[in-house]
Amino acid sequence: MKIALFPGSFDPITIAHVNILQRATPLFDKIVIGIGLNSSKQNFLTAEQRLQILETVFQGYKNIEVQTYEGLTVDFCRKINATYMVRGIRSASDFEYERAIAQINQTMMPEVETILLLSKPEYSAISSTIVRDILRNHGDVSPFVPKEALGFL
Repeated sequence: MKIALFPGSFDPITIAHVNILQRATPLFDKIVIGIGLNSSKQNFLTAEQRLQILETVFQGYKNIEVQTYEGLTVDFCRKINATYMVRGIRSASDFEYERAIAQINQTMMPEVETILLLSKPEYSAISSTIVRDILRNHGDVSPFVPKEALGFL
């Protein structure tokens, strides 16, 4: 069984995340969306809110499940038997960052392959950081998040 992890903070999920997952879905038997919990990071949404939003957004997908995790992403890959990690990249700087992480992960867990999917051009400017800033300033995030998430935000 080909199991992939799509790790991230998803604080909040964006339409760019959804697009990457929709494109990755046919490539794997199962994709686990891993909500990484980092106690040193100041989150906008709680872990429970993010979990609920992601479960709502992907409720119709039979091969996607959502879990939270703490610690090293490669350790979570071991726990869920994932041999692939899916990451989206929007820019050259994203590529450099993801390349470095993938190489470190490959050293720590050689059996995990990182698959980098390029963001569609219309989504390349969308990030959770920008969406959080819009939310904090009471702006309209509806063009940037899945409609299923709006009720939670």
